[in-house]
Amino acid sequence: MTTTRKHDSKIAPSLIKRNARKVVILLGDKGYDDQKVRALARGNGVRPLIKHREFSSLHKAWNARLDADLYGQRSQNETVNSRIKRKYGAFVRSRHWWKQFRELVISCLAHNIDKAL
Repeated sequence: MTTTRKHDSKIAPSLIKRNARKVVILLGDKGYDDQKVRALARGNGVRPLIKHREFSSLHKAWNARLDADLYGQRSQNETVNSRIKRKYGAFVRSRHWWKQFRELVISCLAHNIDKAL
């Protein structure tokens, strides 16, 4: 979640640096397709599983070699995001960043409690 509209490949470096000790595999869609992102992830001991945008047959071959079972785990995250947006709204109402964060955390907690019941 960001407070501004930035491209995924611009946000990824700070996420990788901040969470390198906690993350083993980085799953990303084609929005994260950037060699700098891949190099930074590898440099921090994180395995990047990011699909390539298909501009050539080489890119198609690289995508075919991705571990489909691991990459398929991305869909679980997308499903949860979609469910939270449908049930609790696709935007936050607060104006201050710390209240926005609190609103998102409460939405996630409500989702987890709802899922547990």
